[in-house]
Amino acid sequence: MRRLRTDEAPSHMGERVKLAGWMHNWRDMGKFGFLVLRDGAGTFQAVLDNAAEMEKLRGLQYESVLEVEGVVTPEPRAPGGAELHDCRVKPISPVLEPLPFEINKKEFKPGLAIFLDHAPLGLRHLHKRALFRISAEVMAGFREYLSQQGFVEIQSPKIVGSATESGANVFSIDYFGRPAYLAQSPQFYKQIMVGVFERVFEVGPVFRAEKHNTVRHTNEYVSLDLEMGFIKDHTDVMAMLTALLRHIFDRLKKSCARELELLEIKAPNVGESIPSMRLPDAQQLIFERYGEDCRGEPDLTPQHEAWLCEHAEQELGSELLFITHYPTSKRPFYTMPDDQDPSLTRGFDLLFRGCEVVTGGQRIHRYEQLLNNARQWGINPEDIAGYLQAFKYGMPPHGGFAIGLERLLMQLAGLGNLREATLFPRDLDRVAP
Repeated sequence: MRRLRTDEAPSHMGERVKLAGWMHNWRDMGKFGFLVLRDGAGTFQAVLDNAAEMEKLRGLQYESVLEVEGVVTPEPRAPGGAELHDCRVKPISPVLEPLPFEINKKEFKPGLAIFLDHAPLGLRHLHKRALFRISAEVMAGFREYLSQQGFVEIQSPKIVGSATESGANVFSIDYFGRPAYLAQSPQFYKQIMVGVFERVFEVGPVFRAEKHNTVRHTNEYVSLDLEMGFIKDHTDVMAMLTALLRHIFDRLKKSCARELELLEIKAPNVGESIPSMRLPDAQQLIFERYGEDCRGEPDLTPQHEAWLCEHAEQELGSELLFITHYPTSKRPFYTMPDDQDPSLTRGFDLLFRGCEVVTGGQRIHRYEQLLNNARQWGINPEDIAGYLQAFKYGMPPHGGFAIGLERLLMQLAGLGNLREATLFPRDLDRVAP
């Protein structure tokens, strides 16, 4: 008999089927009992009324792996409108040791540190499964839309010979007796590949050796990167990002409706455009509306981002807000300066529900300008010779962005710590599990 997944069982009403999964719950009522089986698709209830079959469950802890055969029977009160009757149970992997915490309750109670210590178990909780299914759909939507727009997926190396943005934030490694680093981003490589495919994207890990311990940062995260050629300026990149997010969120509403409902998540509606403010204007607004003078500062604090999102939602009807024209001193050497004011860049951040989730902009595409900028930033051109080679032999005006997957998921789900949106977070104190 072929094993069915729990979501397939209701379509086999009246048939004898085989399910297999984890013992999610078991209520022994004496002469009968209710067994809830969980697999990768969901849960399904089985009614046991045979003493010999019920005995097989005696002493087993939750999460024991079981095989259950039974007849699919209509039952309006059961989840999915059906349950298994006339059941036969076969333990496959019995669990005899009590779990460190309950994972079959609606409310998930362990503290973050305890949960992370037992993540291989805790991630089985229905809420955690739903969260990371949403994460998977975000990546799928990212790939789907960009493939439709003529982008080519690439995979850049994660061991590099020089830092892509600065030497202070890289993890050094011993590469056969010579220094190398874990990549901070695929920036250099995706720009190089614009010269090959014109439009490229990547989904992959990046590493930042920053000694921070905040709720918004980890030292390894998943970056959703894009780079596109033959643009007018950074606004073309912003328009692509807007359309991409609209596609991702619309996809989530259809493919993850059950997960969104379970987690009480409301995916935002993205219109034809997202409101935009220049950084100096945003700082002036903060001063006038909230009384804090941050004018002239090179960046926004988390509180500033929260205030600006509050303004965007209340006054502009948007949960998303672009902030553009960050100072040249704040952006990497390859960022294109603004023609009207070279002290500012054609770079942007996208704020979502109080937090920056995307960074992007237009890049310098002229070889001499890029070479001079590298020198001004204290970068030895010989250290990035491979990168510069692409520009020496002709590059079009281009730009791109990077979405922090976990940061986007954290804001979407309203979580208080980035580690809650990360499968196995890596930070100052944690490299396991």
